[in-house]
Amino acid sequence: MATKKSPAKKKVATKVVTKAPAKKAVKKVPAKKVASKKTVKKVVKKPAAKKAAVKKVASKKTVAKKPAAKKPAAKKVSKKVVKKTSAKSPKVDQYGLEQDDEFYGLYFAKSTKKGLVEVKPCTFTLMYWWKGLLGYPDMIEISKGSNTAMLQFESTFGGGDSGETELTEKDVLDIDHIIEVDEEEMLISLYSYVPIPVPEKLVGALSLSILNINPETRYGSLELCSTENEEGQTEHFLRYRAATYLRGIKSGKVEAIESMVTNGSEFFGLALDAMCVNKSIKKWLLS
Repeated sequence: MATKKSPAKKKVATKVVTKAPAKKAVKKVPAKKVASKKTVKKVVKKPAAKKAAVKKVASKKTVAKKPAAKKPAAKKVSKKVVKKTSAKSPKVDQYGLEQDDEFYGLYFAKSTKKGLVEVKPCTFTLMYWWKGLLGYPDMIEISKGSNTAMLQFESTFGGGDSGETELTEKDVLDIDHIIEVDEEEMLISLYSYVPIPVPEKLVGALSLSILNINPETRYGSLELCSTENEEGQTEHFLRYRAATYLRGIKSGKVEAIESMVTNGSEFFGLALDAMCVNKSIKKWLLS
């Protein structure tokens, strides 16, 4: 059962300060000229000295006012920047999904023999496709910690009936499929195998066929996978691999898995048919 979990600096008026004292000094000079004509020269000299003193004082006052005008402007700018950055932070749930994600805040668990097991977003997507859309029983194996999961199933591949292909509708072979889930990477991988090992005498011809076909394969790729059997002998298997990332897909995760499997089956079938130009490979596939 799915539930939601709350998770320009301002210029100082220097001209105004310097002009005000200067006007007062000019008014006093005419008054002293009327008092005596003989002392005109002396009187003229004294106001000149006062003007110089007034200018010095005015310049000192204006310098003292400049720093006071700068401080308030700097504080206002810093406050605005903090508010903008905090407003942009998106909300995420316990799995890192953003609020506009289709599975945001979803918590799902299924009952097993070992008790309840958490089903994380990518595994839930695979389960919804397998059980909800296709209607198959739950066969998904979930690891301890629920960070990985795996689904194994089989299918039957049949050739075409157009007469232009190497495989006809009577040519049928079994294919094994494995879908793996990596929750940390949010990666879904599809592996499709031909279940019978490749004979040693065909390894060279099959490898060459893979090199020729892969550049023409529009989705996924063919591989020759080597492994050891229970007897310690090396066996080679032909497989097709495709993968898709669910990270960044906020709507349509189930459709992404469905598209991967559908396209993978189509291109793997085309590749198998192309390989059967070699009669030895065709005989091995249908054995």
